[in-house]
Amino acid sequence: MNRWVAIALRPAVVRRSLTVALVVGTALVAINQGDRLVAGQGLDLMKAVLTYLVPYCVATYGAVSALLGHGAGPE
Repeated sequence: MNRWVAIALRPAVVRRSLTVALVVGTALVAINQGDRLVAGQGLDLMKAVLTYLVPYCVATYGAVSALLGHGAGPE
């Protein structure tokens, strides 16, 4: 578990995951809450935070899994 967290906190992994979260999260917020914004109702903050957090976690999980599996050879 400590190795997993250490890899997840590598600057390259964090940077890539933040980029994915920014792009995907922004698209999802626009899709899911665009009507609220256009109507002047503002964002549902909790949903917006989760909308960015989920792609960050998915990107981080994928990166860490790939790095841990790299060099392990075929299973």
